[in-house]
Amino acid sequence: MGVTKALRIGAVAAGFTRDLEFDLSRLEALIRHGRREEVGLLVLPDAALGGYLFDLSRSDHDDLPPALELDDPLIAKVIAMAGEMVVCFGFCEAAGDSRYNTALCVTGDGILGKHRKVHQPPGERAVYAAGDRFEAFDTPVGRLGMMIDYDKTFPEAARALAIDGAELIACLNAWPTSITNRAPRMNEDRQSRLFDLYDRSRAAENQVVLVSSNLTGSIGGMRFLGQSKVVGPGGDIVARTWSKAGIAIAELDIRSEIELARRVLRHLDERRPEVY
Repeated sequence: MGVTKALRIGAVAAGFTRDLEFDLSRLEALIRHGRREEVGLLVLPDAALGGYLFDLSRSDHDDLPPALELDDPLIAKVIAMAGEMVVCFGFCEAAGDSRYNTALCVTGDGILGKHRKVHQPPGERAVYAAGDRFEAFDTPVGRLGMMIDYDKTFPEAARALAIDGAELIACLNAWPTSITNRAPRMNEDRQSRLFDLYDRSRAAENQVVLVSSNLTGSIGGMRFLGQSKVVGPGGDIVARTWSKAGIAIAELDIRSEIELARRVLRHLDERRPEVY
């Protein structure tokens, strides 16, 4: 389904913890803020319920994020909070004996789409099972696909969503500063540059709107970048939070922006898959 009018999009930068009631309260405040701003699509970070891992430099982990099944009452509460708004958020999903780093897209009517993180950095592999697909789905604000942080490092992930018709890509992140060579200033950190580079490249390559949310603050040995943003289909950043907590809000006519970007060069149509 296409979008026929301007859409207000919010990309959230915020911190979350192991305290699920605290996280739920923060989610409620952010959704309420988005509603006041007449946001139609609100993208919250990865690990918004329960926080992220404390350390990616080791394979053994303690104090893991709490794992929630899809029918957990806390998930139901977030769905109810969303109301008429389309809301994407991340959490640790319990599925049988496995845990997944999962993103849900919901409205008050229920779950619209789910994505389990496919690409895992080494420190995650001991904790989470890997997802096995990238699928777009229809929502009240347009056809949407989701990625979770490290997924966006791989161009094939966003490309698969765009080929599946995604006009909007929500990338939910728990993206930290460099673990091996942290810079004294966050904006000089290697991971800060890569975070922005991947966001802008994935949008421009596929000529879609990309909404990138991220954690802020610290948990364990991890310090998160923030830098949540909305990126247009030409790779231009139209709203961002920088490193501070907040919501980057942009108003775009999604269909018109995409048609303008594809007016002469249509990347998806001009691919040559037979030679790749």
